[in-house]
Formats: sequence, C-alpha cells, structure tokens
Amino acid sequence: MNQLLSAFTLFLSLLVEAIPFLMMGVLLSGALLIFVDERKLIAILPKNPLLGALAGSLLGFMFPVCECGNVPVARRLISQGAPISVAVSFLLAAPTINPVVIWATWTAFRDQPEIAVLRVVLSLAIATIVAMVFSSQKDLRPILQPNIAIALPAAKIKAGAVPVGTFFLGEDTSKPLDLSGYATSQSIATKSLPDRLNLLLDNTLAEMRELGAILVMGSAIAAIIQVWVPRDIILNLGQGQVSSIVAMMILAAIVSICSTVDAFFALSFASTFTSGSLLAFLVFGPTIDLKAIGLILTIFQKRAVIYMFLLTAQLTFLSCLFINFQIR
Repeated sequence: MNQLLSAFTLFLSLLVEAIPFLMMGVLLSGALLIFVDERKLIAILPKNPLLGALAGSLLGFMFPVCECGNVPVARRLISQGAPISVAVSFLLAAPTINPVVIWATWTAFRDQPEIAVLRVVLSLAIATIVAMVFSSQKDLRPILQPNIAIALPAAKIKAGAVPVGTFFLGEDTSKPLDLSGYATSQSIATKSLPDRLNLLLDNTLAEMRELGAILVMGSAIAAIIQVWVPRDIILNLGQGQVSSIVAMMILAAIVSICSTVDAFFALSFASTFTSGSLLAFLVFGPTIDLKAIGLILTIFQKRAVIYMFLLTAQLTFLSCLFINFQIR
C-alpha cells in the first residue's frame, strides 16, 4: 500500500510539473498557427541542414519550454513546412538550451560550473548531429504520423510519388494524400481577430486532449517504475566509468523529471556518481524519457522514434564516456 501511495504521489508531482509547460507549448504552437505568417517564418529559417540544425537548437531561447512543451511547437513547425533539421534540433535541444534551464543548472552546480557548460555544449552537438541525419530524408511522409504528413505544404510532398532517399525504417507511402480542407496561414490571415482567438482556443483544447492523455499515461508508467526499482541498485553502479553512465541514462528515462528542475535531482548523486554520468542524466533525460517518447510519437512513426532514441543514446553515451576518462 505504501508503494502504491508513493507511486500515486510521484504521478501527481510529475503531472503538476509537466502540465504548465505542456500548456505553454500548446499555446505557443497555437500562436504559430494563428498569428505567424508561415511564409515569413519559413523564409527566414536556414535551408542548409547544418545551419538549420543550429538555428533549431537555439530556438529554445525564443521558446523556453521543457520536454513537455516542445512537442506541440515542433509539430507546428513541421506542419508549417519548416526544414526537418530545424524541427528535430528544436525538439531535442529546446528543453536544455533555454535560459531557465541553463540558469537552474548553473545554480545547482555552482561548485562544478563545467557541468552547466558541458550540458549546453553536448546538447547542442547531439541535437545538431541527429537533426542533420534526419535532414537526409527527402520525403518526410514515411517518418511522420498521417495527421502531420497530411498537413505538410503541397511543395513538400508529391502525392502518389515513390519516396526518394528514405530511411531503412520507412513505410509504404504510395497512397496519395488528400490535402483538401487543411487550414493554411493564408486562409487564417483573412479571418477577424475574434475568429482567430476562437480558432486558437479550439486548437489549444484539441492538442491538450491529445497530448494530455499521452502525458498522463507516460507519467503513470514513470511513477510506477520509479517506485518499483530500488534506488540502492542504481547507487551501487555509480563509480563505474561505463556502468555509471548506463545507470544514469536509464534513471533519466524512468524518472522523467522536468528539465527545469532535473539539475537539482542530479545534484543528489554528485558525491557518488561520475561527472560523465551526471551529464548523461542531464543531457539524455530532457531528450528521451518515458513521457517524452509518448509525446514524440504524436509526430513521428514508431520506427523513426526508435531510430532517434538509439542515435541519441549512442551519442550521449560516447560523449559522456569520453568525459569520464578526461575528468577523474
């Protein structure tokens, strides 16, 4: 009974932490839809994969949202026709590379400022690399959920065409897409302000219903696993150069703590875990955790999410292992 009560308490705490940031992301997503001219937005985004990935990684300073709030914004960026490198890098980097999280990390690790600096550097590098890999996808339909793929601007897709340069994990997309009835920024621009506000409200409620249900499910799973796995098992792995990194990456995925407060959670392990493992927790957690995976699945197909997860995990592990051998 005590474990059940603990799990329920953790479940509620995760929701209390996450819902405000999810709401912020949904409102930002709706603002992009209602008040931002897609043509102007896309025109200023770099088309070069490297520059687009860097720009997307730094968008967190404009949209300071955590891993709960970045998904709606990334969804909207993709549906607006933004380069995939911009959307993917924003999705991975925004929870870490924003002023709120940087300040919180610096405050928590004021005695180890290199942790705050390396967290930003590694997050930027990993997000940029993963985004550039995804930018090699010529036709986005095989890796996107159908409701996102159908929203792509006509210039981004060729109905009935065979995808070129798709990932090995692509799925059959030979069926033509029906783009009729999709609201664009051009059609929205003709509406009055009250109509736009009503549309913003409708969009917010629709996304909160969809993403909120997934957030509740992910938070419940994270809370149950967090109570079930004994913390002593993880602490015993803390001093190994390799095992400490693996343990903290698993812990980061399980506990699903919001990136605005995860630095203070990681600080409790600072005396028993290696520097590389602390960075693994701080870099990998905001990118991939149980509740984030569920939200990301509203954008990408399952195989694409697995590909993103494995690539991010490999890059995080290798970079943090290098740091472990450099910082003794």
